[in-house]
Amino acid sequence: MFDKTYRQRLEADLTQWEADGVIAPMAAASIRNVLPPVSPGINIAVVVGIVGGLLIAAAFLAFVAAHWTEIARLLRFAILLAGMIVAGGLGAWFATSGRAVLADLCASIGAIIFGAGIALVGQMYHLGDDFAGGMLLWSIGAFAAALLTGSRGALAIGLVAACIWTCMRSYDAPDHLHLPFVAVWLIAAALALAWNSRIAAHLVAVAVLPWWIATSLRFELDGAQPSFVLANGAALLFGAGLAIAATRSPRAVLLGSVLSIYGALSLAIVAFLEVTTVDDIIRFRTSTVSAQPLWAVLCGAAGVILALASAAITRRAGEILAACSIGLVLVAAPIWPVSTAEEPWFAYAALLSAMLCLVVSGMLDDVRPRIIAGWLGIAGVIAGITWAVKGSLLRRSAFLAAAGLIAVVFATALNRALPRAGR
Repeated sequence: MFDKTYRQRLEADLTQWEADGVIAPMAAASIRNVLPPVSPGINIAVVVGIVGGLLIAAAFLAFVAAHWTEIARLLRFAILLAGMIVAGGLGAWFATSGRAVLADLCASIGAIIFGAGIALVGQMYHLGDDFAGGMLLWSIGAFAAALLTGSRGALAIGLVAACIWTCMRSYDAPDHLHLPFVAVWLIAAALALAWNSRIAAHLVAVAVLPWWIATSLRFELDGAQPSFVLANGAALLFGAGLAIAATRSPRAVLLGSVLSIYGALSLAIVAFLEVTTVDDIIRFRTSTVSAQPLWAVLCGAAGVILALASAAITRRAGEILAACSIGLVLVAAPIWPVSTAEEPWFAYAALLSAMLCLVVSGMLDDVRPRIIAGWLGIAGVIAGITWAVKGSLLRRSAFLAAAGLIAVVFATALNRALPRAGR
């Protein structure tokens, strides 16, 4: 929750509670006094300044590009170096004057110029044609800028470059796992944890997805469904996020909650993909073998174990259901009879149950993104079952009707078992 929005809501609540006599005026004043000052946001002047800075930077780059062939090599290199120095100097000046947003923007521009410098120097001196290596070098430079300045923009640039690097390496060597990206990602996660920044946590959570997608689509995984590999990645992200948040450290809670949100959303998307890709609505593999790599299976099992460990620490029933949701999505992979013409009714039931567990888990723990993910997963799975290519539409309609009746009966029994106040 953004601090300004929270403070506005808190101020309105304090005023209402004071008017209703819930709290004394002195208590309301004490609460207001202990709150830290609201950090200044991005006002109109800052927005206009950002646009102006970007226009000036674009004009500078366009001018240099227009006269690039007419400029001597050493002068080209000096221009690039001067651009990074000017961006860094302006960022330092903005930081000392308390303009954090503009300082972050300058650090980001400096990181972009550094990447452009790598490409242009390689072009000028005809260096080796290793584009992926250049992206890695750019990523290292951007991470160094982020570490030294605390710039979220530089961190984003470093993660984008690292994602391009790992996707290219996965394409160039499909028979090997590109594990170096994991080390880079852990460094970025450590920065997000140290900064205690929600923006950085979101960047880190998003950055792990391209690696899993590129890995699942590797050409040497003949016969392995990409959705099953992605399911293990979503399980690990979800379970690890819950486990990190269970440590109760404020920094860990922030990072873990963001990771678990992306894990829940990924799990819902994977459930939809399992139905649509395995039943050949969208064909990814011509082979009927559903084997999964051992390392992927171990990652999925680790996700379930971490979710259960988090539930044991926090004593939350919702996290137990989250672990059940992860397990059911993973169980759907080995029981899917893709080698036969029959429809995978048990896999359908497992996926529907998994998404229902995800919704109930979010309701018990009061985590709205988890609830949204569960509902999206239910809608996707039902749509996938309805429009599956294999089997009879009449049988699928009977299956959906039976599942609906079971859900209604279970809801009725649950409503009678729960206390009236908890319904």
